[in-house]
Order: sequence, then structure tokens, then C-alpha cells
Amino acid sequence: MVLTVYGHPHLSCTQRVAAALHEKQVPFKLVVVDLMGKEQKTPAYLEKQPFGQIPVLEDDGYRIYETRAICRYIAEKYADQGTTLIPTDLKAKGIFEQAASVEYANWEPYASKAVIEKVYKAMGGQPADEDLVEKMLVSLEANLEVYDKILAKQKWVAGDEFTLADLFHMPYAALLPRVGRDVIAARPNVSRWAKELLARPSWQAVKDGVQSTA
Repeated sequence: MVLTVYGHPHLSCTQRVAAALHEKQVPFKLVVVDLMGKEQKTPAYLEKQPFGQIPVLEDDGYRIYETRAICRYIAEKYADQGTTLIPTDLKAKGIFEQAASVEYANWEPYASKAVIEKVYKAMGGQPADEDLVEKMLVSLEANLEVYDKILAKQKWVAGDEFTLADLFHMPYAALLPRVGRDVIAARPNVSRWAKELLARPSWQAVKDGVQSTA
């Protein structure tokens, strides 16, 4: 049974899920949700995702939503194929969960708001809230100083092996240079990590838009 992803080809949340599927070499079908037409708020879609958000994954009658939960499901269901995205060793898995929590608390809130203001709003012809952007970048830069120290000692955020914790960073690592101040390039270890991250075939496969592979 082919996995079905409900999402949008150019939005970060769908790109994360698709990148995980590419890393695990799992074919999938993308069903594009018409966000402009508010399809995500229709009764039919709310049966799939009660909060009216994307993405949703369906797997032979099983349904799961929330990007990071979907990625963990993919990583564990297909643990024996493709890239190992979640370590099996208890201590390594603990460090992975630590790094994943760092991404969610110290990267996502600041990077996402800066990108929404400077990139996504611009696409819709709306002005950015420059004060908010500056506030987000200042906070993110402080956190990236810590990232730079961590990445001086190891190749990836959870150690010397690539994991989902790295993959979760992909979309905003690609978009942050477009916000007006390249907070990644200014830090050598973060810059090296981001270049290797975005060079992965999984990101190259989704960066210009997610497409079905089955």
C-alpha cells in the first residue's frame, strides 16, 4: 500500500515529511491541499486533521498528523531501510531527542517567524514586520552561537551521524539567507553543517517542490 501525504509542495512542513521519505527510500503519493481555497477547513479535511493544518500521512487506514510525529513514524516503521534517522542505542537516542528538542525550542520559533515575515509575506505582496524580524534574528543569532560551539565538536547536531534532528532544520536553513541578514554564513561551523545538510539528495529532491514518487 503506497503512503499518501496530504500537504503543499512548497511549504516547509510537507518538505520535511517528503525529505524523510526520500531518506528512507519510501515511495509516496502527494495529494495537494488547496490552502488558498481553504480546503484544509472543510468538513472532509477536518476528518483527517481536526486542527485544519497540513500535512497528514495515511498508511493503509492508519492516519497521523503533525510533521515531526509523521517523520518519527516513518523513521521507525522503515528502520531497516535507507538512512538510519533515529539511533537505536539508548544513550545515542537520548542525545538525538535532546537535539530534536533544541531544534523545536531554539531554532523553529525564531527561524519560522523571520521567514514568514520576509519570505512568505513577500510572496503575497504583504509588508514584513521589520521589528519582529529583527527581534527573531537577534534571538536566533544568540542560539546559533551555541550551535556553532556544538558543531565545532561534531559533524551533526546529535553527534557524528545524520538524524531526523538535522533533517528538521532543512527548510529554514534553506530560506534564512533570504531574510536580509545571513545568520548562518556568519558562523563557520553552522555554515559547514548547513551546506552539508542542504546538499543531501533528500533535500535536493524536495527543495523546488515536493512531487509524488509513486
